Amino acid sequence: MAAPSQLVGHTLGHYCILDRIGAGGMGVVYRAYDTRLDRDVVVKVLPQGALLDHKARKRFRKEAIALAKLNHPNIATIYDFDTQDETDFLVMEYVAGTTLTEMLRAGALSEKQTCAIGEQAAKALDCAHVTGLVHRDFKPGNIMISPTGHVKLLDFGISVLLKSGPQLVETRTASAFHELAGTLPYMSPEQLLGEPVDGRCDIFAVGSVLYEVATGQLPFNARTLPGLIDEILHKPAVSPKTINHRLSPGLTTIILKCLEKDPDNRYQSAKEIAVDLRHVATDGVYLAPVRTEQPYVRRRRALSIFTVAMIAFFVLLSVFTVGRWRAHIIGRTAVSHITSLAVLPLENLSADPAQEYFTEGMTEELINALAKISSLRVISRTSVMQYKGVHKPLPQIARELGVDDIVAGSVANFSPTKRVRITVQLVDAATDRNVWSQSYERDLADVFALQDQVARNIAMQIRVQLTPQEKLRLENTGSVNSEAHEAYLKGRYHWSKGTAEQLRQAKTYFGQAVEIDPKYAPAYVGLADYYWATDELPPRVAYPKARQYVMKALALDNTLADAHTTLGAIQFYDDWDWSSAEQEFKRAIDLNPSHAEAHKMYSVFLSSLGRLDEAIAEIGTAQALDPRALSPSATAGWTFNYARQYDRAIEQCRKSLELDPQSVAAHDCLGDAYLGKGAYEQAIAECRVVAGGSSDDPLRLVGLGTAYALAGRRAEAEEVLAKLQAASKGHYVPPYLFSIIHAALGNKNQAFSWLEKAYDEHDAYLTRLKVDDAMDPLRSDPRFSELLHRMRL
Repeated sequence: MAAPSQLVGHTLGHYCILDRIGAGGMGVVYRAYDTRLDRDVVVKVLPQGALLDHKARKRFRKEAIALAKLNHPNIATIYDFDTQDETDFLVMEYVAGTTLTEMLRAGALSEKQTCAIGEQAAKALDCAHVTGLVHRDFKPGNIMISPTGHVKLLDFGISVLLKSGPQLVETRTASAFHELAGTLPYMSPEQLLGEPVDGRCDIFAVGSVLYEVATGQLPFNARTLPGLIDEILHKPAVSPKTINHRLSPGLTTIILKCLEKDPDNRYQSAKEIAVDLRHVATDGVYLAPVRTEQPYVRRRRALSIFTVAMIAFFVLLSVFTVGRWRAHIIGRTAVSHITSLAVLPLENLSADPAQEYFTEGMTEELINALAKISSLRVISRTSVMQYKGVHKPLPQIARELGVDDIVAGSVANFSPTKRVRITVQLVDAATDRNVWSQSYERDLADVFALQDQVARNIAMQIRVQLTPQEKLRLENTGSVNSEAHEAYLKGRYHWSKGTAEQLRQAKTYFGQAVEIDPKYAPAYVGLADYYWATDELPPRVAYPKARQYVMKALALDNTLADAHTTLGAIQFYDDWDWSSAEQEFKRAIDLNPSHAEAHKMYSVFLSSLGRLDEAIAEIGTAQALDPRALSPSATAGWTFNYARQYDRAIEQCRKSLELDPQSVAAHDCLGDAYLGKGAYEQAIAECRVVAGGSSDDPLRLVGLGTAYALAGRRAEAEEVLAKLQAASKGHYVPPYLFSIIHAALGNKNQAFSWLEKAYDEHDAYLTRLKVDDAMDPLRSDPRFSELLHRMRL
């Protein structure tokens, strides 16, 4: 067995020792991995000889079990005590966050923060005190604050465990050290004098900590140890309000009452402190009886210079031997190397089904906030919404989505008060363990700031490093008109349904949002997307409106990734401005690295330029971000077709059909892949599925007409052409589609005639000219190269 100070790489029980964190008079502390429960823990190896025999270990175990039963959300838990090869060790919770000591290096905190920290700590102390346990070492170094402000008390009862019982063999110095285990500035008079203590000694320490948090200074701060001891025993603390004039009378009184020399004159329970701090924090009113600030002079036996010097000596020992190992608690959550997560649909707690639009909207916006972080892959809305109302084990969902962690939670929209409450929890997908949770409540006007705060906190929990630009994006979120925002969320809700009627409803709500707040940029993006996607208006009418609205959105807020994606699409399909389009797609991805649609559109763009290796990589990213969505999956199939990788295309199309067996896009792509391989009968079968046995949608006939032509079934191909021609008299049919069938039939002149018409009309389908295998029969013709040159392809 290795020496206690050299255990890294060894195991104690089922704990694998990872690294040494610190050491002190009470042992050596390690970070370790619990191989049974798959979590990081703290292992504290006790000093050799601290427990001499089985009887001593039995007593220690009994007391450790008592401490382990101390179950409170604000107290770090003791998990286990064990012995291996005469090495005794405690196993404790590994806590995430920053110590209060570290926070105070920047100076005093606000009164609101002081009250919040004090209230949580007091509740934790009260939980322990009612069971007869006293902390004895309450100080900023033993108070951990999570990124969300959650408090955890550390080292509860450790000094008591190590000093109790006659079996413990100590030197005289070590014994005195354990009696003075608390750091001196926070120790109560009775602790310093070696008198019996109860929970009220912790209350004195609470006063010292609150004083320091509120003022940035200690209540007793003499430069010498004897002077410091004298101040704690005999001198009243200067009112904290004389140092920080902004302190309320209520908080001032609470602090001074905690710091009374006589325990009988302090609060008699930590619960009383918590109650009073809550009142001060919520309404500034202090309800407990107010005592005058007269110093309490208690009759004590006189302290000789020798006695004070001895106390100072042993305290000095404690300064150097205690506290160092507390650093084992300093650190982030045990979750590490998290690179992907999914935000599952938040639960609607509003008791109103009509609020589903708001709940879905909050889910999407939280996804978007997290997606701003480049080192994190966040699954897109389309994929996660498929799990709404689905009761599957979270590890299974995580496997299906290919993520490390799951974010779940709930939303309550209190419409009359215009307040929103969101509760989120971070779950380790592998173990189904709740890593972190927090509730937030804000005005609806501050909902964007709320979402960004949640994103920042999650990033801190999973150890994701934010770039300076990402920090800025997650901090510079302004307020929003709540009515405009609700109208926008209703628009997004209808937009997600995808039918023509739902898209019209979405347009109506987006219009309402900009009427309510003409400066609300996201709603203009919604309008732009409607006009870009609609087939109810001809492109020459719809596209200028889409451009107008997206430019308005970007003029108001140029950090909207959706807007840059839409503008990129317009510049790509309508302007054929390849350079500008690429800049917009890259800008969208820079702003929102997990924007699946931006990655998909950029892939289509790259394919059109013949940069097929890049396109395949980009569509792979889109699929990873939206693994349950059909659109990126189907696009991947077409990308393989353009690369003439037909076997991969067929495989991809079959995956798409697993997502949606009725998918027209997947069958169409599969038919094209079979055509590429010369499997004409299989291609015809797939194209018939697309056509659906009907000519109601002439666009769905193009693949079938092409398959008939290549299979030598000319009459049937010309029949399809006739149907398309007839349909074009009452409905816009892109000219490029006619050229495809003519090319397959060998009608080169007609094919080029339709291509010229497509060029004149800026037909969006013409952007695929360079890579479309349907154009292969025309590539040897000089007219084809000349057309590519005109398009700058």
